[in-house]
Amino acid sequence: MIETIDTRHGTANQHSFSNGNCLPYTGVPFGMNYFAPQTTDQNGSWWFHPADRTFQGYRLTHQPSPWMGDFSHFLMTPFSDELADISLFHAQSSYRPEEATFAPYQIKIEQLRYGINSTLVPSMYGALLDIRFTQQQNGLLLTIPGLKDVQQISEHELHVSLVNFSGCEDENFTFYLTFRFTEPLLSLKKSSKEPDCFLRLDFGAIKQQTVRLGTSFISQEQANLNLAREKELTLPDFLETSKQEWTSYFDRLQVEHTDPNQTQTFYHNLYRVFLFPQTFYEIDENGKKIHYDTFNKKVQSGVLYTNNGFWDTYKTVYPLYSLIAQEKYEEMLEGFLNSYEETGFLPKWLSPDERGLMPGTLIDAVIADAAVKNIRPDLMPRFLEAMKKGATVQSDRENYGRQGTLDYLKYGYVPSNYHESVNHTLDYAYSDFCISQVAQTLGEEKTAQTYAQQALNYQQIFDPTVGLMRAKDAAGAFREDFSPIRWGKDYAEGSAWQSSFAVYQDFQGLIQQIGGREVFTAKLIELCNQTPAFDVAGYGFEIHEMSEMAAIEFGQLAISNQPSFHYPYLFSYAGKPEMAQPLIKNLLTECFSSESNGYPGDEDNGSMAGWYIFNSLGFYPVSPGTGEYVIGMPLIKKAVLTLSNGETLTITASPNQRQQLFLHETKRNHEVHQKLFFTHDDLMTGGKIDYHLGIVPNPQDYTINDLPFSLSK
Repeated sequence: MIETIDTRHGTANQHSFSNGNCLPYTGVPFGMNYFAPQTTDQNGSWWFHPADRTFQGYRLTHQPSPWMGDFSHFLMTPFSDELADISLFHAQSSYRPEEATFAPYQIKIEQLRYGINSTLVPSMYGALLDIRFTQQQNGLLLTIPGLKDVQQISEHELHVSLVNFSGCEDENFTFYLTFRFTEPLLSLKKSSKEPDCFLRLDFGAIKQQTVRLGTSFISQEQANLNLAREKELTLPDFLETSKQEWTSYFDRLQVEHTDPNQTQTFYHNLYRVFLFPQTFYEIDENGKKIHYDTFNKKVQSGVLYTNNGFWDTYKTVYPLYSLIAQEKYEEMLEGFLNSYEETGFLPKWLSPDERGLMPGTLIDAVIADAAVKNIRPDLMPRFLEAMKKGATVQSDRENYGRQGTLDYLKYGYVPSNYHESVNHTLDYAYSDFCISQVAQTLGEEKTAQTYAQQALNYQQIFDPTVGLMRAKDAAGAFREDFSPIRWGKDYAEGSAWQSSFAVYQDFQGLIQQIGGREVFTAKLIELCNQTPAFDVAGYGFEIHEMSEMAAIEFGQLAISNQPSFHYPYLFSYAGKPEMAQPLIKNLLTECFSSESNGYPGDEDNGSMAGWYIFNSLGFYPVSPGTGEYVIGMPLIKKAVLTLSNGETLTITASPNQRQQLFLHETKRNHEVHQKLFFTHDDLMTGGKIDYHLGIVPNPQDYTINDLPFSLSK
């Protein structure tokens, strides 16, 4: 169990981090660096587990997910006495994780082997490590993969540079470190054991050492400058500053639940939403924002952000920022546009630069959602050019832009000779819709109409004989030997069941394709009420997403992965929200708890945490780029949102015990709200939402205007 802190209430928040990519990061919101305890170096990117009782050191990390790997990382391990060898194995110590403090703004560890107590508090570009020794011979071991250079400037200052990364355009991409010590460094010993280099720093018989750290991706001089700006800050200063950074974000969403454990879970998820993307720019001596451009291998002006996979985060993270953190959203958009200007294509998966993973170019949805919400309209003309280029120009580098661009334009779908062709087709059609939405905000009607028409290309791969999406070859023939539960090959991280409903721009059109509301509803019932069976043939082995779907027993609704996030809301598009409501509440209570290991699957850069936040509040952004939030089933008893424009939105849900599984009535500012969605513009006016819950469903007849957006409405 890992402790995060709800600083507003001053209470400890216990939540599990056993899921692989949910590391207990300590840093400032959207920080350039994060720190976490490392408990093992034997499991590759899975270097922390809450059940481990070995502490190997404080890891400075930029790892967005174990699937991506880390970059520009190193380890700091306090130690005492002689070490039999200068190695991590000989320096590590036991510790009690249940007695440690893992908070967003600090880590506190007692190393049982040495009796050392230490506290690490981060800042945007550095950290302060306070070490309390009890023995006579004390030091600090630095484990540095890819050590480039080390220089002892004085007995109080050390400069280090390193080169280690997981996929980067610049093979010499360097991270610079400046260490300053309050007590003198008596000796420095270096040892190399591939792939690591070790620096043993000896301080002698001291009782306390304060290590100040400055970092930079720009230069050693910039690392010195970043550190110099914090040289007067004490440990309490660092702690208070870091706490206030987190408090400023936690206070934007104040919630109460019938079950206090749900409040703890809520704030844990809120903490994770504000970790990614990470800041990738710094402030020079003249106060200007600069960053290192790994593509062109030089320092550039302006902001930049990294560590984000848009295939995951567009669904929840950025819509949440649009409500309560618009100022960061605005700057991130500027950073993403800088990525385009420097590489020629909008980013898809940054870590530290373009990795080209996952289908589609779903940053298009991030841009379109901002456009329809009037966020950074000044950037939209250039963004529209960038989006159109991504939709029409095939990059000569596989990791940039769309795959199969020209074939998609030729056939209206991505043929089956492309890996994951079904998801590429569906994602491109949705991106075409997003291009249309941006064009419409700019008054470019012809472009808007062209791409709105292309957004219907999902129909090209719909097979009415099975009611699902299937891969087609260039001749227009569906792939033979179809199985709806076969994962992979034509589908990304799922089967036809998990991929066929990604028609965010036109659910009414999909309903018509399937055969109308009743047939569509029956299809959803079939999806939910069957066993979570899967066929591994497309991969040849069982991937973790299959295991996670099977573990939770929610049929083919694999809430463990992002493609299924909107599935409960499909009932609402068929005019049957009462079928979604108990499903949503059960997903929230059964799949997000310490008993279920915290998350049902990969949390992925705040996307699953954002799903939990939205659904707890009772609405969800099914289709970014429309400016709508579909009403679901609230878990909170009360929530007060401080919106980005300063308005206050108060939400109540009563009564909200376990037996209340249905939404009886919704009121907006004391008036009955008949529509099954809220608009962004309406929510940003603040006011009140009152949910009246019940123990039996309250079916109603809904007109087409009561249903959320769809091209075919």
